Amino acid sequence: MQDLRRVRELQLPDCYIGAGYIRNYIWDELHGYERRELHSDIDVVYYDATNLSEERDSQLERELRVVTGNDKWSVKNQARMHLWNGDAPYQSTEDALRYWPECVTAIAVKLDAQDQIRICAPYGLEDLYMLVVRKSPSFADTAYYNKRVLQKNWHEHWPKLTIVRA
Repeated sequence: MQDLRRVRELQLPDCYIGAGYIRNYIWDELHGYERRELHSDIDVVYYDATNLSEERDSQLERELRVVTGNDKWSVKNQARMHLWNGDAPYQSTEDALRYWPECVTAIAVKLDAQDQIRICAPYGLEDLYMLVVRKSPSFADTAYYNKRVLQKNWHEHWPKLTIVRA
């Protein structure tokens, strides 16, 4: 919750923590693991079409690292990421998540002003809780997806996973 509060304090538009931070936490819980050290970055994603500067993201990362003492922060404005990925411009953070490689990675959460957790999951949560990894329908690069799931070696850490090759 502390990380979610810290990200809320940034007051960035359409802002969440997502990807492996959420996915890995749930997988650990479903495997009965005690909470282990984070396996991946703390991915902060937001959408601000008025400022596409990479320097802004870098500055936010530095601020989070100084305040928390954790060097795993990654901040990315999703309004800019279509350029990196070769897609049409994204319209929101949720729209950008649709283009992430796996459905179980395309999940993000935030803490609202009333301390309620809000979930952004364009493909739902079923795959996450059923421990199924599959390619997102909007992610076009099948070869990249297949290579990624092999390189991540998730099955080594979470043996109950079912990994669907594309």
